[in-house]
Amino acid sequence: MATRTQEPGLAASTVTDPTTGAALAGRRRRITPGRVINYVLLVIVGLIFLIPLYWLLTAALKPSAEIYSWPLTFIPRSLELGNFVQAWSSAPFGRYLVNSAIITLGGAALKLVLAVLTAYAFAYLPFPGKKVLFLLMLGALMVPGHVTLLINFITVGRLGLVNSYLGIILPGVASAFGTFLLRQHFLTLPGEVLEAAELDGAGHVRRLISFVVPMARPAVITVALLALIDEWNGFIWPLIATNSDEMRTLTIGLLFLKANEGVDNWGAIMAGTIFVVTPMLVLFLIARRYIVSGLAGASISR
Repeated sequence: MATRTQEPGLAASTVTDPTTGAALAGRRRRITPGRVINYVLLVIVGLIFLIPLYWLLTAALKPSAEIYSWPLTFIPRSLELGNFVQAWSSAPFGRYLVNSAIITLGGAALKLVLAVLTAYAFAYLPFPGKKVLFLLMLGALMVPGHVTLLINFITVGRLGLVNSYLGIILPGVASAFGTFLLRQHFLTLPGEVLEAAELDGAGHVRRLISFVVPMARPAVITVALLALIDEWNGFIWPLIATNSDEMRTLTIGLLFLKANEGVDNWGAIMAGTIFVVTPMLVLFLIARRYIVSGLAGASISR
């Protein structure tokens, strides 16, 4: 019978000696004060984020009298589903939902395509002033978006795009952060694959579509998710660029819902907030596994 020989030393002892293996497993499971502190901090941070969401959900299901009752009730005594009906009927949320969907999908798609193309150019294409342009793009990350509101409104007004989908979408299609994130991730991709594709006669478009984007899928999905959330949560610019209820979005609808219902009917207001929060929350839960890998891949570049 053939026997497997093992190298002498520590490696062999850790494999064959059950006592050593048990000791290593015990050390891995040992609870240290530092680990306890980390877990406690994680629980505290998690509660900071989860308690407002829980209160939002429970308030949307409570009657108005119970919301104002003291002591506070963390579990609704009775479910008031009429808050959702009242919120939906108090403002044209159906139209707001359609507008938000069109603006979010259209704006995020354009933002993603532009970010991918620009990042590919910064990562692989030689052209004059490349470093200067990249530094200028990084400088754009430091500029608050509100600084450009007036200039964008004047430009959109002169183009006759006020109160239109294009007027809402076009000023935000350039994403400096998305371009930076994708460029950093592209630089970590294996150059041998792209060199082999180039030797096979693949042009830049084919290399981008067939090789770069599939290999950088986590980063691309991360940028797409961030673009969707950014477009969906937009408030200031859609409010400025529209002047009729027909073009309002869900986030603006919450403002009108609060104005219509006042501060006395927080149940309906919270129910309307559920309409706004739920789609992005579900999307985040679906795509969350790509976020860490996408952001981690962009942290190392040549």
